[in-house]
Amino acid sequence: MFGMARRRIEQIDFVLAGAQKAGTTALHYFLEQHPAISLPDAQELHFFDNEEIFSGRSDYRELHRRFRPTRRSVVAGECTPIYLYWRPVMERIWDYNRRMKLIVVLRNPVERAFSHWNMQRERGLDTLDFLDAIEAEPARQEASRPLQSRRFSYVDRGMYSVQLERVFQFFPREQIHILKYETFRDEQKQSLAAVSNFLGVPPRSELAVAVHNKIQYTRSMTPEEAARLGDIFTAEIEKLEQLLGWNCADWKTAADRLR
Repeated sequence: MFGMARRRIEQIDFVLAGAQKAGTTALHYFLEQHPAISLPDAQELHFFDNEEIFSGRSDYRELHRRFRPTRRSVVAGECTPIYLYWRPVMERIWDYNRRMKLIVVLRNPVERAFSHWNMQRERGLDTLDFLDAIEAEPARQEASRPLQSRRFSYVDRGMYSVQLERVFQFFPREQIHILKYETFRDEQKQSLAAVSNFLGVPPRSELAVAVHNKIQYTRSMTPEEAARLGDIFTAEIEKLEQLLGWNCADWKTAADRLR
């Protein structure tokens, strides 16, 4: 608009940090439509998890030039779902902007793991069957050391408590907004209003994301697979309930229904 001052982005204000396969694409779609929010030219920049960038002195201009100049009243952010999982990321973000706001969406880890494997299978990146891939995951993780496995982390990415504890080491809780995927899916208007309030922008109830990026995989989880994953994640879900004060009974019953 004529006469309206615009600025080049010099520091981003928030990141949608994960988790992968937990509705981050749908939430990104909402953020992208909001006139008071500026996002970069791609959904996943993979800036803070880029080991090459951080092997020396990082140049944040590479990050900022991915954003178009915008009004001063607009908040800027980006969405890369691996940020929650990738161990060095939170310290890097803290070094960059200690006032950064972080949005995290968590999904039932049983369903998240199966969706992750389904995605890798359909992309031709994993030829193992699901339970075989679960059994092979520790060896695959070991082969990726000292880094983590980006492709084969079906169980490990669902261990949310250790990831969140890493976040809490660097950022106060008032700078972190954590959503349950199932609540976001079923109570979209309220969830988006809460995100808007957290970011300090006006709520826009007309911006819908209901079925955006919903993928129908050709392979469903079997009762045997659900039982195995339920056993793996039971203690983790209980730990997360204590950490966040959540009631995750729906996650437990969902796993039981699939058995």
